[in-house]
Amino acid sequence: MAWTETELDALRRAYAAGTTRVAYDGKSVDYGSANDLLGRIRLIEREMGGAAGRPRPVAGFAGFRRS
Repeated sequence: MAWTETELDALRRAYAAGTTRVAYDGKSVDYGSANDLLGRIRLIEREMGGAAGRPRPVAGFAGFRRS
């Protein structure tokens, strides 16, 4: 399925607001829980990232040592 940035942005805004109802492009979707909504966000992020050939961000910890 072709996801859009508009849909992804709407999902992120709804999740940040603590609601499970998402509206975008004249459509409205109710998700069963915040976990369902987060799962959809992660799915779209994976598929959009893979389709664009962009590398996934890498998180790590920087280490410092005093000599």
